[in-house]
Amino acid sequence: MGIYEKRIFPFILERQMNKGNYRRERNLTLPSVSGNILEIGFGTGLNLPHYPDHVEGIVALDINPGMNAMARKRMVESGLNVEYHCLNSEALPFENSSFDSVVSTWTLCSIADLKSALLEIHRVLRPTGKFIFLEHGLAENLRMQKFQRWLTPAQKLVGCGCHLDREIDKLIRQAGFNIQTLERFTMEGASTPLASSMYRGVATPQSDNHKQD
Repeated sequence: MGIYEKRIFPFILERQMNKGNYRRERNLTLPSVSGNILEIGFGTGLNLPHYPDHVEGIVALDINPGMNAMARKRMVESGLNVEYHCLNSEALPFENSSFDSVVSTWTLCSIADLKSALLEIHRVLRPTGKFIFLEHGLAENLRMQKFQRWLTPAQKLVGCGCHLDREIDKLIRQAGFNIQTLERFTMEGASTPLASSMYRGVATPQSDNHKQD
């Protein structure tokens, strides 16, 4: 991981993702979180002020060590017990059925091996657990989809692996989840119009013998 990823990108991400429109969507997404919580793609800790009052502790992951320096202050200010790990989501060091909730906000776009990460999320969730996600991805408009696919290689360079064209709901289902709620909407003020097509939802794990191919 180079200087751009560790030293520059965290500041770019912090400035963009802390805008009012992103805060509003976090506030609408996180109230249903409960129990033992895993947050993947913790970033600079921008979700912390939006967790419900009953939340006491969070296990937080981020692959970029440059994010931790900016997140540390928020961890202290939150009053929450945050157990932070600098690692990726493709091979989680947790036992099966360890968590009641897994949270992902604007993270699935940039995971290199997303299939493995989603399978790991499925594994560590309890059978009654919830995968709560808020992501950007492939638009519903066919013309926009063409632009997203064309520009994704460039976006991956400037956005540290960010894909514009992932069909989030389809990928989650393929990893063995039932999507209980799904909201598709366009968010004004996104970093680029090509990243404005949002997927917000709650998914629950299927049993292993019912996973989709």
